[in-house]
Amino acid sequence: MTAEATSGKSLFEITPDGLVSPLTLVLVRHGVTDMTASHALSGSSQEGPPLNSQGRIQAAKAADAVYRIGRRSWERVPQVTRVLASPMARTQETAAAIGRRIGAHVETEVRVREIDFGEWEGLSADEIEDHEGEALHRWMSGEIPAPGGEAIPQVGARFDEFLVEAAADHARQCAEGKDVPRAWAVTSHAVAIKSAVALSLGVPADSWMHLWPSPASITLLQLRVLPDGTISSRHVLAIGVPTD
Repeated sequence: MTAEATSGKSLFEITPDGLVSPLTLVLVRHGVTDMTASHALSGSSQEGPPLNSQGRIQAAKAADAVYRIGRRSWERVPQVTRVLASPMARTQETAAAIGRRIGAHVETEVRVREIDFGEWEGLSADEIEDHEGEALHRWMSGEIPAPGGEAIPQVGARFDEFLVEAAADHARQCAEGKDVPRAWAVTSHAVAIKSAVALSLGVPADSWMHLWPSPASITLLQLRVLPDGTISSRHVLAIGVPTD
């Protein structure tokens, strides 16, 4: 591609030969709940608690931050046009705030739900460590599932299925004559977001829990996609950016 062809263009508009325009996924962690504040584990085996008053304020700020993408911040990323969310109450509420702000309805996507903590649901890490310290550490390293629940790599695997399908959906839209960069918001959870990012970067599973997206923060994951929908490469543009 010549200098003349790229002059004045956004880096996100410069598409290497053989690729469609990029798809950017704006991963938004939900706002806080009473269980977040008490450090109790709240997984996907239950609908879970709603946002508390602080969480609702955080969701509104996250919605404003998503609205600014492609307008007053992250100007090289396109404006967010689609909102997806896990089925948990806290993510649905956070996504609803985003949807209202950008004028989009919320689509439920079960594969981006939080990890299933099984028998550890409602307990704090300190409580688990007091009784099952070794099991907790092996779980955090991705070696074993929580009793009656999931292992961390399982979360990454199902989130990755969603990413692959999202890329294919984007490629189909490009093939239909709408080959433009897109950005979609995905409202999810701490373990789910860190798993998606770490898997995309090729980080070993025993280090996935070292990533810490704070409540209502934004993580940007850009997919470079082939015309057949295959993901060619993944680029993490930001991790856990606060929206306060």
